[in-house]
Amino acid sequence: MRRLRDPLLWLVLFYGALLTLMPYSGPLFHRWFPELARPLYQQESFWQLTLAHLFLVITASLLAIVIGIGSGVLVTRRAGRAFRPLMETIVAAGQTIPPVAVLAIAVPVMGFGAWPAVVALLLYGLLPILQGTLAGIDSVPASSREIAIGVGMSSWQRLWQIELALAAPVIIAGIRTSVIINIGTAAIASTVGAKSLGSPVIIGLSGFNTAYVIQGALLVALLAIVSDRLFERLQRWLSVSER
Repeated sequence: MRRLRDPLLWLVLFYGALLTLMPYSGPLFHRWFPELARPLYQQESFWQLTLAHLFLVITASLLAIVIGIGSGVLVTRRAGRAFRPLMETIVAAGQTIPPVAVLAIAVPVMGFGAWPAVVALLLYGLLPILQGTLAGIDSVPASSREIAIGVGMSSWQRLWQIELALAAPVIIAGIRTSVIINIGTAAIASTVGAKSLGSPVIIGLSGFNTAYVIQGALLVALLAIVSDRLFERLQRWLSVSER
């Protein structure tokens, strides 16, 4: 009974029901937009678009996690501390470049499809993960490091069992921000031929079809909310585990 009271469960079920029932909502959108000949997006299945959208976000986020956490660890070591300001500047500069500009540069090199979008999402989602990693490692108490040295832990053991373990909630917060940003930004992937939940939005904007825009934007927003609640649950679990 306790699980049935879980808002996250009902949110996931609602999203799944919306994806399933959306193809049957044509009469509803026709009533809202009687001037449109085709008020319901039917080029691809909304389930297929959601899976394609998740592929883009998950692929880019995994790459950003590896690069962001790896870079954060590197510049907090004694040998790499001098490069910390440079690393922060480079990653911050990557987020200042508009994703559309990244796509325009990547398409001639990589061609149309999903991978130019993955590159754009990677650059856009890297900064929150790097900042979360740096803030998390910096927040580890010096006493914890001294105790680890005192019991004979190696540098790798101190990194994995002490620093990253204690910094995990802050790092997850950075990953959470990055993923939510990328869920929204991934909608532009449709401009370079990649399938995503942005397809109805882009087609709707180019064809002056407001119904398409609403359908795509609604699913993107709900996907971001579901993902945010999942990360909140993960952060809560990590905080309880530390205690």
